[in-house]
Amino acid sequence: MKRLRLGVIGAGSWVVASHLPTLAARADELEFVGVCREGADLLEQIRERFGFQLASEDYRDVLAADLDLCIVASPTAFHHEHASAALLAGAHVLVEKPVTIDPRDAWDLVAVAAAEQRHLVCSFGWNYRPLLVRARELMSATGVGPIEHVAIRMASFTRELLANRGAYPKAAPEAIPEQRTWTDPTLSGGGYAQAQLTHALAAALWITGQRGSEVAAFMSAPLAAPVELHDAIILRFGDGAIGSLSGASSHSDAVDAPENELDIHVIGRDGQFELSIERGVARLLRPDGEQTVDLGPAGGAYDCVGPPLALVDLAAGRDVVNQSPGELGARTVEILAAAYESARSGRRAVIAHPDQPAAAEA
Repeated sequence: MKRLRLGVIGAGSWVVASHLPTLAARADELEFVGVCREGADLLEQIRERFGFQLASEDYRDVLAADLDLCIVASPTAFHHEHASAALLAGAHVLVEKPVTIDPRDAWDLVAVAAAEQRHLVCSFGWNYRPLLVRARELMSATGVGPIEHVAIRMASFTRELLANRGAYPKAAPEAIPEQRTWTDPTLSGGGYAQAQLTHALAAALWITGQRGSEVAAFMSAPLAAPVELHDAIILRFGDGAIGSLSGASSHSDAVDAPENELDIHVIGRDGQFELSIERGVARLLRPDGEQTVDLGPAGGAYDCVGPPLALVDLAAGRDVVNQSPGELGARTVEILAAAYESARSGRRAVIAHPDQPAAAEA
């Protein structure tokens, strides 16, 4: 079988630490064609380490190499430009989270992917883990009836990172990311919500199928941080359900503190659902009984192996499920963008869906 031609735009720390080693394990299916990032010396090291045929600081050189699939992991502010160009060049695309800053750009990527008949995969690793896959199956097969309330709570080790007091905890040592890619809002779009709540939303919206319609948010930036470390967000969904979304930068040096805490609770007309990443447990509770998935704490541990492997399988034409499609990424972006708007304005933000003429505030 002809090997698929792979390109990378934005070979940053996470790409080097996770995506490329994951794809290297499928090297018999892939041809490592082109890689792009800033910094000629590090770029050459990455080219040599993974066997790319060409390396350039100009992403257009990579796209000109006739790719079958492309990873877009440049700073968030450039995702739309780079992912759109890759799709139009004929590549199936994995785009890092958050997909974009502006929801209109995210929905445009969905439209471009559909028009070009290309797959668009978002980098939401938890959605491919067995705990989330089985939790979504529970909700799809049995469910809780019409949803009335959704509560999402997340905390993770980002205090030092977002306060410019330390590097990304799992950064590849040879490719430490520039701090500004996390803490310059013109590049990142914001702080904890963009860095972490995008994962929580992707999991909750994938499990429940919900879509936001209104948002009211408070955000705080202690430690003189340039972006917010904590988020408190109230949501209304399109079907009338309401909910809450809480995010916090926790203490990495606290004794026995978990690296990631994520809990999702759903109340519906016919029952309720709960998921704990920290415990690795999902439960569906109804008057007629309980269904439980218990994989233990290791079952909730985060990795991002699933998205790049899904991209390979989809590009190869295999019958696999895209557990993090572009439209899911767009649904997360529109909630996050509205949350930042609400926090800035002090008012509720009404989400403008693509078929609506403009955003509104109340």
